[in-house]
Amino acid sequence: MSKTDHHDRRQPQPYRPYRWPKEPNGHSGGIWFGGDYNPDQWPEQVWTEDVALMKRAGVTMVTLGIFSWARLEPSDGVWDFGWLDRVVTLLGEAGIAVDMASATATAPYWLYQAHPEVLPVEADGTLVHPGARQSWRPTSPVFRRYALRLCRVMGEHFRDNPTVVAWHVGNEYGWNNAADYSQDALKAFQGWCRRRYGSIEELNRAWGNDFWSQRLQNFDQVPLPEHAGVRDAFINPALRLDFRRFCSDALMDFFCAERDQLQELTPDKPLTTNFMVSTDQCVLDYERWSRQVDFVANDHYFAHGPGHLDELLCSDSLVDAYAQGHPWCLMEHSTSAVNWRNFNASKRQGELIRDALAHVAMGADAINFFQWRQSAFGAEAFHSAMIPHAGPDSAIYAQVADLGGILRGLSRSGLAGTQLEPSSIALLFDADCQWSMADSTLPDCSVDHWQQVYIWYQALLDAGYRADVMPLKGQWARYDVVVLPALILLDQKQAGRLRDYVSGGGRLVVDFASGIMDDHMHVGLGGYPAVLRDLTGIASQEMIALGTSDQGGGSILVSEGIEGRIWVNEPLRVEDSVRVLARYQGLRSYDLDMAGKPAVTIHGYGQGCVLYLGTGFTKESLVSVINRIVPSDFLTGAAGAGLHNGRDGDPRLVHLIRSGPQGRYHFYFNRGSTVVRDVSTMGEALVVQRAARRSGGGLSGNRYTIGVHGVVVTRQ
Repeated sequence: MSKTDHHDRRQPQPYRPYRWPKEPNGHSGGIWFGGDYNPDQWPEQVWTEDVALMKRAGVTMVTLGIFSWARLEPSDGVWDFGWLDRVVTLLGEAGIAVDMASATATAPYWLYQAHPEVLPVEADGTLVHPGARQSWRPTSPVFRRYALRLCRVMGEHFRDNPTVVAWHVGNEYGWNNAADYSQDALKAFQGWCRRRYGSIEELNRAWGNDFWSQRLQNFDQVPLPEHAGVRDAFINPALRLDFRRFCSDALMDFFCAERDQLQELTPDKPLTTNFMVSTDQCVLDYERWSRQVDFVANDHYFAHGPGHLDELLCSDSLVDAYAQGHPWCLMEHSTSAVNWRNFNASKRQGELIRDALAHVAMGADAINFFQWRQSAFGAEAFHSAMIPHAGPDSAIYAQVADLGGILRGLSRSGLAGTQLEPSSIALLFDADCQWSMADSTLPDCSVDHWQQVYIWYQALLDAGYRADVMPLKGQWARYDVVVLPALILLDQKQAGRLRDYVSGGGRLVVDFASGIMDDHMHVGLGGYPAVLRDLTGIASQEMIALGTSDQGGGSILVSEGIEGRIWVNEPLRVEDSVRVLARYQGLRSYDLDMAGKPAVTIHGYGQGCVLYLGTGFTKESLVSVINRIVPSDFLTGAAGAGLHNGRDGDPRLVHLIRSGPQGRYHFYFNRGSTVVRDVSTMGEALVVQRAARRSGGGLSGNRYTIGVHGVVVTRQ
C-alpha cells in the first residue's frame, strides 16, 4: 500500500496546492469547454471531421483514452500509441488541449484471463466477471503492478507533449468496485484496522464486540461484513461502517499511487479524477478525496422533474465546498437523456444551456459533456452526446455550438478565476452519516441524510433563502446559521466545534435525527440527542417511528397545516431556559398522548442559540415551519449581503454571484414552471437566454422577463 494509506483518518491530511490546467502556450485560459472523446470507436476518416466540428462549436479541451487500455496495450507489454498520437496531433494543430486519461479504468481481457485473481468479489462470494467497467479490486497487488506500469508508460510517452495539459487519473472510482470482499480486501482491511485502532482491545470497544459474542483476540480475526444468511441486516453496524470507510480509503490509496507515478514523470501537469457528487448517491468520502487532487472535478447528471435545477445547485454547492472555493471542473454531464435509469427523460427546451450556466454560476471553470459523438454501439449507445446519432445538423449540436459561443464570451469578460460568493446559511453533510443511515437497524430505515440535506436546500429556496452545503469536517464556523439535517453521527471533536460555534454567537439548527450516535455508532445515553443535549436543552426518551398510514401510523400534527413525518422524539426533560415555539397537537393513528409537548424549541447557549426540531418534515411542511414558526430574527442575519435570496425576494428565482478582481458576475435563474416578470438586475448584460429586457439601460441594470429555463448573466 502507498504511504497515503498510513495517515490516521482522525487527522485530516493537508490539501495539495491548487493547480489548474493551463493552455498549451502556458497562459491561464478562460472557461474550458468540451467532453470525453473516444476516437477509437470510429474510423480514422471521421477524426478530421470531428476536430473541424469541435472548432466550430468552440471546444477547447477533450478527455482522451479513458477506456483505451486494450487499444494501447493489445497484449502484455506490447504497446500501440500510433493511433493516439495521430489524434493528439490533430487536436493540437487545431488548438484543442487534451486532458489525458491514465486509461486504467477498465483492464483488457488478456489481463483478466491471465490473472483472474484481480477480479472483485461480492458479499455473497460471487466473483465479479469482466464485461462492464472496473472489474478489478483496488487491493490487488497484481492489478496495481499492471496499472502503474501503464501509468509509467503513459507518463513517459506524453511528458513533453504540450497539447496534454492535465491528467485524468482513472475514472469514476467506485462505480463498479466500491466494495470488494476478496481475500486481498480482507488482508488490507485487517491492516487498515490495525493502523486505525492500534490494539485489538480498542477495536473491540469501538465495534461493541461484546454484543453477540463478537469479541476478537487479534487482528487476524477481523472479518469482512460478508453475507450472513437471511439476517444480513444484523451484521455489526460499526463493522459495516468501518468497512465502507476502508473501501473509500482503498480506492483513494490506489488513485494516489497512480497520481504519484504520473506526477513523478510529468511534474508540470496537474492531476485530478472525476467525483460523482449528486444527491442520490454517496459512493466515496469525497471530503477526504478532495485533499488528494490538484483541482476538483465532478460528474453530474440531472434529476428529471420539477427539482431539476434545485438538485443541480445543491450538488454543486457541495462540490464547490470540496474545491475550497477554487474553480472546479464539470468533467461530465449530459446534453439530454442518459440511458441507465428506468426512465430516461430528455432535457426540455433551454435546459442544456441553462444547466451548463448553472454549473458555471456555482464555480465551474470547465464545462464538459459525456461524450463528443454518440456511440453507435455498446452499453451507452443511447446516452446523449454533443453530436447525436442524427449528426451535426441536429438541434443538440446547434445548442452545443451556442453554448460554446456563450462560454467564449464569458471567458473574454474575465469570469474565469472568480469565486462563488457564499451564503450565510450552511447545511452540513457527512459521508459517514450517509453510510450509517443505510444500516437497517435504525428506528426508520427511510431516513436518508443526503435527501434531508436536499429537502432543507429546497425548502430554504422556497422560503426565499439560499444555503451552502458544507462538509461536516469543513470550515463552516463563518456562517451565521448552521443546519444539521439528519446528522445522526457526531463524535466529540465535531460536537465540540458545534459547541464553540454556538457559544461564540452562532445559530444552530438541530433536527430530529441529529446527534444520536458517535462515530462508531454507539448511541449516546441520557436522552436524545445525547451529545448535543446541553445545546438543545431537551432530552427525549423515545424515538416513535411514525411510518405510513398503511403501517398504522402516518404523521403528527404540529400546527395547522404542518405535519411531522418519519419519527418523533418524545421529550422527557425540558430545561426551564428553553422557549417552546410550537407544541404537538396530536399524534394521528397512534394511541399515544403527545398533545401539548414541545415540537419546535429554541434555547440560548453562550452568545448564540439552538433551534430544535423534534420531528421530521416534508419540504412543504418545512417551508411552513420556516415561515410561520421560526422567529423572524433567527434567519434575518442570513438574508444580508452574503445571501442573494432575501426573504423579500421572489422564490421563483435563484440569484448567484461570482466575484473577483474583474468584478461581480450576477446569474439570475428562473427555477419555476412559469415566466417571471419584472426581474431587476445589476450591471451590464452578458448573457440573455430565454429572457427579454423590459426597461432600463446602462451599467445601472435592467429589468427582464425571464422565461422557463431562462437565465440572465450580468457584470457589475
